[in-house]
Amino acid sequence: MRKPLLDCYLELAKPRILMSVLVTTSFGYILGANGKFEWGKFLFLLLGVAFVCGGASILNHYLERDIDSKMKRTRNRPLPTGRIAANNALLLGVICVLIGVFVLYYKIDLLTSFLSLLSTFLYVLVYTPLKRISWLNTSLGAIPGALPPMGGWVAATGELSVGAWVLFFILFIWQHPHFFAIAWMFREDYRLGGFKMLPVIEPDGKRTFFQVMLFSILLIPCSLLPVFFNMTGKIYFWGTLSAGILLLMTSLYFVRTKTDGSAKQLLKATVFYLPVLLLLIIFDSSF
Repeated sequence: MRKPLLDCYLELAKPRILMSVLVTTSFGYILGANGKFEWGKFLFLLLGVAFVCGGASILNHYLERDIDSKMKRTRNRPLPTGRIAANNALLLGVICVLIGVFVLYYKIDLLTSFLSLLSTFLYVLVYTPLKRISWLNTSLGAIPGALPPMGGWVAATGELSVGAWVLFFILFIWQHPHFFAIAWMFREDYRLGGFKMLPVIEPDGKRTFFQVMLFSILLIPCSLLPVFFNMTGKIYFWGTLSAGILLLMTSLYFVRTKTDGSAKQLLKATVFYLPVLLLLIIFDSSF
């Protein structure tokens, strides 16, 4: 049975990535607000970010429609199947980004809207084409992925202070074990599509496993930085330390077993990690 057309358009916006971006943006806003939470500003922030993120994802679909048709897990997406015309997707993506930037500019501030535009530029015009050229796309792609919590902080405080950079580095480091797990699970698909992911160009996985362990270790002290900058307290410290150790153990299991199953476990661990941090921040600020 064919998907309804509306569902196809929603698929282009990559709802899972969108939800992750909204969580990390909330992460930054709640920390930056420091008890001075404004619901109106917060909701407009999420609305603007949702449009920008959804639009960027649609543009990513547009640019990768030729490669998506070659890979098993993406060949049934709306653009490769012709369910949605490529030009329609391009137009929708641009419109969504512009709406999002407009909302952030008029309802939040110039700096927040600029960060959203910068994130779109890096994701669509740097990261997306780089996937066909170099395995370093993972690290460079982590830059736009780390900007949403920074934008949340700026929306709450109006400035690009130390807290914004702390959040940026947490997200930058977190993305490495997350996306290397995905790259390992779908390495054959990426090979068929011509993506230069690290597990594709180096099938034995040595550098992939090294990167996973390196960034899983770095994630622990980096995630604790909000405590040392007096952004959070003891509840966040002990909860985040425990979550970081569990994620590190999952990474170690993946490195030892080298299976798709253990990569999937690592992926799940990273997916749960960020919402746990957000809940710890909310819980910590309540006491």
